[in-house]
Amino acid sequence: MQLTADYHTHTVFSHGKGTIEDNVKAAHDLGLKEIGITDHGFSHPAFGLTKRKIPKMRVLCSDAENKFGVKTYLGIESNIIGTDGSTDLKESLYDEFDLFLAGFHKFVLFHPAAFFKVFTPNMMTAYLKKDKPSATLIKNNTETFINVIKTRPVDMITHLNFFCFTDAKEVAKAAADYGTYIELNSKKVHLSDEELYAVAKTGVRFLISSDAHSQKRVGDISLVEETLKRVNIDTSRIDNIDGRLPKFRFTAFKGAAGR
Repeated sequence: MQLTADYHTHTVFSHGKGTIEDNVKAAHDLGLKEIGITDHGFSHPAFGLTKRKIPKMRVLCSDAENKFGVKTYLGIESNIIGTDGSTDLKESLYDEFDLFLAGFHKFVLFHPAAFFKVFTPNMMTAYLKKDKPSATLIKNNTETFINVIKTRPVDMITHLNFFCFTDAKEVAKAAADYGTYIELNSKKVHLSDEELYAVAKTGVRFLISSDAHSQKRVGDISLVEETLKRVNIDTSRIDNIDGRLPKFRFTAFKGAAGR
């Protein structure tokens, strides 16, 4: 299994240690065809992007692409902030980005309803080390993710079940229906083998990501490779390996909208 592209990497513009050029060079050195620069969304007060950074990032992506010959996407790992599917990438900023990733993160500025209905009970469950989240919490989380997929042209859901405990199979069904990828995250395992097997049975398609926060980890998929030794997934459904490149929902949405 050979990685073709890594679409989830971070830089000094949010929570990463390397520059955009560092990440693109690392992708070039590994023989990758494409890379996504997907820093954290605006609602993260400590590590999030600010709008004023975007033009500079665009220039740096273009410069690095020209220098190393690796297709470089300026994307965002947006934060899910509302139970209605809201993220901190607003439609008014869609034209500024090439990739639209979405995930649940701690300590972001949630809408009030989501803060009390989703964030607080998830944190209490995680930090109090409860054996099992409540059925109500799983239902609320699952509905939140499904609403994101239904109402936003998200390319990929990142690290599903990271501090947000869902019925992953139901989320994957929605992702399969709407053309959103589920990430196989190689930074940390977030789905149990049983959950991943259930997700795979839905027919959803996958992308493998390093979730690199330093240039040294760009393209690192070793953790996913270990997982796939245990969980039987048809690798033809992973769209960024062995020369394959994905079809992005966000690109299609903007094209249909005449953007």
